[in-house]
Amino acid sequence: MPKKIVRQRRSPHGTRRRVMESAIFGGWGTPSRIAARAKRILRGVSHRNRIVPRDPLPGQAVEVMVSVGGTHDRVSLYYTTDGTTPQGRRGRASNSEVVAMAQEGKCWNDLLWGYVNWYRGIIPPQGEGVKVKYKIEAWHSNGQDSLYADNQATDSGSATLFAYRVDQLTLPQWARDAIIYQIFVDRFYPGDSSPHFKEPDSPSGFYGGTLQGIIDKLDYFTDLGVNCLWLSPCFSSPSHHGYDITDNLTVEPRLGSNDDLRRLTQLAHEGGLRVILDFVPNHTSSEHPFFLQAQADRASPYYDWYTFTEWPDEYATFFGERTLPQLNNEHEPTRRYIIDEVAARWLSDYRVDGFRLDYVPGPSHNFWVDFFERTKEVAPDCLSIGEVIGNADSMRSYEGRLDGFLDFLFMQAAREFFALKARTVEEFDSFITHHESYFSKESLRPTFLDNHDANRFLWLANGDKRRLKLAALCQFTLPHPPIIYYGTEVGLSQDRDVRMPSGHDHLEYARMPMLWGEDQHGDLYEYYRRLCRIRSSHPALRKGERTTLHVDNDAGTYAYALRTRGEVLVVVLNNSDEVSRLSVPVGSVGLADGMVAADLMTGDRYVVAEGQVQLSLEPLTGTILRCSNPHFGAQS
Repeated sequence: MPKKIVRQRRSPHGTRRRVMESAIFGGWGTPSRIAARAKRILRGVSHRNRIVPRDPLPGQAVEVMVSVGGTHDRVSLYYTTDGTTPQGRRGRASNSEVVAMAQEGKCWNDLLWGYVNWYRGIIPPQGEGVKVKYKIEAWHSNGQDSLYADNQATDSGSATLFAYRVDQLTLPQWARDAIIYQIFVDRFYPGDSSPHFKEPDSPSGFYGGTLQGIIDKLDYFTDLGVNCLWLSPCFSSPSHHGYDITDNLTVEPRLGSNDDLRRLTQLAHEGGLRVILDFVPNHTSSEHPFFLQAQADRASPYYDWYTFTEWPDEYATFFGERTLPQLNNEHEPTRRYIIDEVAARWLSDYRVDGFRLDYVPGPSHNFWVDFFERTKEVAPDCLSIGEVIGNADSMRSYEGRLDGFLDFLFMQAAREFFALKARTVEEFDSFITHHESYFSKESLRPTFLDNHDANRFLWLANGDKRRLKLAALCQFTLPHPPIIYYGTEVGLSQDRDVRMPSGHDHLEYARMPMLWGEDQHGDLYEYYRRLCRIRSSHPALRKGERTTLHVDNDAGTYAYALRTRGEVLVVVLNNSDEVSRLSVPVGSVGLADGMVAADLMTGDRYVVAEGQVQLSLEPLTGTILRCSNPHFGAQS
């Protein structure tokens, strides 16, 4: 193992920067990049899929907003509803309808050091199943130049194409009850027939985990209490992580076979477990036969499947990584292959329950509209969860295009609050409250404390399992599905930071082999097991209305309630290094004096008196109190 690096505590400002860099893959979240990106957006013509409603129903008009930071004084929107791509220039459409967008206002922006103008337009109501495609142009009434949102193209043909679909598709109900376990296949378990991991020369090598190993551990998941497995990419690939695919239709032989995947899905379903695959539509390996053919022959049918800036050696990639050429999903044959021949096949032939979608901002919203429609057609109960790297506006723009998106912003906030104490209680509560209200209740935001692209939580917390337990208690008592990254529940951490002083990432240090047997931390496992059982047994934790009850920055204590008909759960957290004696006001959530609150973690009982519950918590601990609530009707 590499020698452990001893890290020094940093100031809150430095700590927050470090967590942002760790939490958001590719450095998107560093302050300098955020500022530079914001300035570029403000300077140009920016729509960024801002529509209201974000998921239009039949018969609803759609409001479209765009900002203009330059000197253009006219904005036109061109749209079609017949499947063709809209084209237009200077307010005149060649094959589409046109909407003259009206200026709604302007504001001064210090970052731009100039004015930003806002424009609004209305697309008329459409019927069920209609796909609306549109482009937006800003132009000068007294000049010839134009700019199209969002890629700042100067001609209609190369402008960003936006899209939405009018439908009544809904989130699969099983997803709201999901407790998801993320498995990095190569690092999980080799199998009962050969249970020992290999010992590669470096952590980026192959450790020998297999699909059969997952099959052999299905009882482990059932005992833990999770009900959905998320598998890292298991298609043909030359790497340990599998995100550089060379064959989208074949399981990587190191991991098993297509029949192994089919058997895993079947046996998981028989045991009450769902299975979702990590799906990579944005890029392939540079060793993929399609890319090799495109490089070898400009006349190849696969040339247009990629974007060459200077054939054959310069091309669009994923974050500048030359081994990951980006697919051109706006090319119709590429799109149809990825959606119809790949995604639809895994749903129909292998009965997987959905996908975690890698790097969703890569393909366009237009692509995701088609992907979502087709996958729901093949498997109406399937789940599509996107990896949306970016801010809340970026995440929210996929409402109606996907079932939901991984909550990177919660990950960042939880790591800052629980692992590093870089946020106050008030700041954390404010984030949770605003975060909940900013998104549609129909959109799913699975939460996580760590994943394969970031330092593990325990590494950030200097191995303090009390902090992990407290963070997990919070995670499991918020409405959206929790994700457990393999090994977190048994104390798996790492030996060095994934961010090197040189600026290079070594993400494999957060992907070390799973702990088994006596290497596992049994107390931590039992804690997670208890959280899974509690969450599954109490609908208020999955579907309840959340209310903040207590916030104390000085004491580091925090309490909130979740309510459904007939049940109130009160969550109390002590995020300090001191024993805390606190009084939690509960009258506002319907708990009257004399009612008894049962502690689901310890079995203790508390009586409501003078509208409060009084209790004492050890440092870095928390608990969940349950009380029936006659004010909300019969118990659910």
